[in-house]
Amino acid sequence: MRSELKELLEKCAICPRNCMVNRFDGKTGYCRTDEGLNVASVCIHRGEEPVISGSYGIVNVFFSHCNLQCIYCQNHQISDNKASISSELDDNELIADEIIRLLDTGPEALGFVSPSHMVPQMISLIEGLQARGRRPVVVYNSNGYDSVATLRMIENYVDVYLPDFKYSENELAREYSSAPGYFETASAALREMYRQKGSTLIVSDKGYAQQGLVIRHLVLPGHLSNTCGVLKFIAEEISPNIHISLMSQYYPVPGVLGHKLLGRALIEEEYREAVSCFNEYGFHKGWLQGLDSTTSYRPDFVFDHPFEH
Repeated sequence: MRSELKELLEKCAICPRNCMVNRFDGKTGYCRTDEGLNVASVCIHRGEEPVISGSYGIVNVFFSHCNLQCIYCQNHQISDNKASISSELDDNELIADEIIRLLDTGPEALGFVSPSHMVPQMISLIEGLQARGRRPVVVYNSNGYDSVATLRMIENYVDVYLPDFKYSENELAREYSSAPGYFETASAALREMYRQKGSTLIVSDKGYAQQGLVIRHLVLPGHLSNTCGVLKFIAEEISPNIHISLMSQYYPVPGVLGHKLLGRALIEEEYREAVSCFNEYGFHKGWLQGLDSTTSYRPDFVFDHPFEH
């Protein structure tokens, strides 16, 4: 790892938590990860948006732990900061070997999932691939709780930003994701991503996004006002020309079973109203989901391929 990347981990302010711990000396901050690669899984995923998955899927690198702790997270098996981290995927060359092996089956894109707390490690992997002559389209798939300073640092490494914009209501962010000030932090991050990429999404003849920005929003049951607030902000404060992925795939994971609002899937009327907000604010590029998607995106990281088991 280059010295400047190492310095970022010695007094960690990579994400908005600004824990300022030295991840080399056994101390860990909010995410409870050290200086290692902390990769939970490397696999081909065919369930992303069409321009992200393309015809062959995307090679996704899933990092362990997260700088958010969403109580409804579908990746809770690997994102829970209280869980231990497997060290099986903690060698740069071995991970690069696996990425290259999967890229050689057809995908053009390499996605980094939950990278906000692992940016130096992500850069190290990208530079390792470049040293071996491989330059896949790099997709930064984050929860939106990103540092603007860090985003500026990775501008020349990332081709496509694929952030979530989870909350327009900070009370929900605090209660559901332990993320005080999420709205202000994520909105600043989105502005920076938009500054870098604009609203034009460049797509290859094979169907892959090559450059651009796609913003995801997961509609939560019982929280239409949150969804409409998210869409209103993007349309009025950034651009209605951005590609939006309005997701209906929410399903209750074990941690929220019995929750008064999050303990069930969406109903048709809720998603229909969310789509009405999408149209009301003038969005005309992006993707909607059918309600049957709630049964289609349920990873199990016990398996080598969490999405095909």
